[in-house]
Amino acid sequence: MEEENRNGKMGLTPVVPREERLSNPQKTIAIIKKYDFAFRKRFGQNFLIDPHVLDRIVEAAGVTKEDFVLEIGPGIGTLTQYLAEAAHNVVSIEIDRDLIPILQETLAPYDNTAVISGDVLKTDLPAVIAQYGGGRPVKVVANLPYYITTPILMTLLENKIPAESITVMVQKEVADRMQAGPGTKDYGALSLTVQYYTHPHIEANVPPNCFMPRPKVGSAVISLDILTEPPVDVPDPKGFIKMIRAAFGQRRKTLVNAVANSAETPYTKEDVAAALRAVGYSESVRGEALTLEQFAEVARVLQSKAV
Repeated sequence: MEEENRNGKMGLTPVVPREERLSNPQKTIAIIKKYDFAFRKRFGQNFLIDPHVLDRIVEAAGVTKEDFVLEIGPGIGTLTQYLAEAAHNVVSIEIDRDLIPILQETLAPYDNTAVISGDVLKTDLPAVIAQYGGGRPVKVVANLPYYITTPILMTLLENKIPAESITVMVQKEVADRMQAGPGTKDYGALSLTVQYYTHPHIEANVPPNCFMPRPKVGSAVISLDILTEPPVDVPDPKGFIKMIRAAFGQRRKTLVNAVANSAETPYTKEDVAAALRAVGYSESVRGEALTLEQFAEVARVLQSKAV
């Protein structure tokens, strides 16, 4: 893990006039031209250029001078500038090495920022938080690449990083899925997993013209307040999440068939059918019809027999 850290004493963050920040499209264009930067589709790069949206992200995250912010995918540093002015300190993880020299320039006015060059999915996030957090409240903020939103969120949630909240810009349909309820087309494994670990709330819808280059779809800012305790109790939480993923791996199949056919779960059709009968549900029920609590009821029966 390579690090680019501009050492400087912690103090009041210098305020950069808004017209000089990267939220001014002319400033973004100028820095891109200066470094002859080429957008890479494989990294899903779309830079924000709307100050109102940037303000809304910081507000939704509830960032204060008491907070340590972990940012994923800073790009050229547009959101980072806003976070640096609001937070005690900010550490950003950027996978594109070509952006590191740009970030060194765009974040130069801020002595409370550090940039780690690396892949967030391969980064020891608890170690980063321990090194830079200083015991302060931790908040994760990101303008996530759409192609890898779910793996990043699952890494953050399932590894239980010590954060109070996660506030992210994602594709609008993904945000809808995160807070969807049973019986809807958006409801699925992502909905249940997010709702097991957090309380999700869509803060703002963001049109394509707020980005450079413009994405083909709408976006949304969603805040995920991490729960201190899960809303349901199961003996094996990791096994529970695997069962949920299995239930939607073959969405049109019954829960019995989907879970029994999954390589992630150790249960037979007879196991799942018996568990459903034990809690009073039909053996023909599909995962999309069950609430988080109902999934937990089935899991408790299955997991109690597995012990």
